[in-house]
Amino acid sequence: MANYREHALEGASAVDLVVALYDGILRFLYAAGEAAERGDVTARRVAVKRAIDIIVHLQARLRMDVGGRPAQVLSEFYASIFAEILQASQSASRQKFDHAIDCVRNVRDAWREVANDSEAVALTARGNAGSAASAPAFAEDARELASRWTA
Repeated sequence: MANYREHALEGASAVDLVVALYDGILRFLYAAGEAAERGDVTARRVAVKRAIDIIVHLQARLRMDVGGRPAQVLSEFYASIFAEILQASQSASRQKFDHAIDCVRNVRDAWREVANDSEAVALTARGNAGSAASAPAFAEDARELASRWTA
């Protein structure tokens, strides 16, 4: 299955890879919420760590010099969702994880809309769209990370 996922990511655009990383965040938040509900502290912590690792990676790849205001907004989103996930984990609250999931899903859906807009994807690949990352370097890093973070 891992080989299939890696192969599926080979031709993906930088925006498709961002969507895949958001899907990973969602997958781990669902797992954390389920673990919180079961009272499984270890599973909750592992899932939270993996979701946070992806968020930290996405935030580290933001290009404020290129992205301008959209990059700033994403940076603020990543900081707030990071804090929200930590609060959900600390309180072991399924409801708080569900709220974080809703927030991440909204942003993921916006990225998916961008991925479906071929003109926006082409601009992002050329680095002209105020993208959140440098497309060539980001695509390579995200492809590796997305394949590692699939569960």
